[in-house]
Amino acid sequence: MSEHAMNPQLAIQICEQLVMAEHDEEVEAWQYLIDTGLAWQLQGWYGRTAHRLINDGYCTYTGG
Repeated sequence: MSEHAMNPQLAIQICEQLVMAEHDEEVEAWQYLIDTGLAWQLQGWYGRTAHRLINDGYCTYTGG
């Protein structure tokens, strides 16, 4: 996102579609949640969606 630095609140709002974003910004928000581990700490929908995005090649997971 060029206007705002990604942070947990913004990433969640983009993923929940409370903030309108372009496709690449949505991917960036999901990647942020994956990289910070928040995708696995929030309700199950986040983890399931993150897992699908990783499997589909939109996001990457390098954690252990």
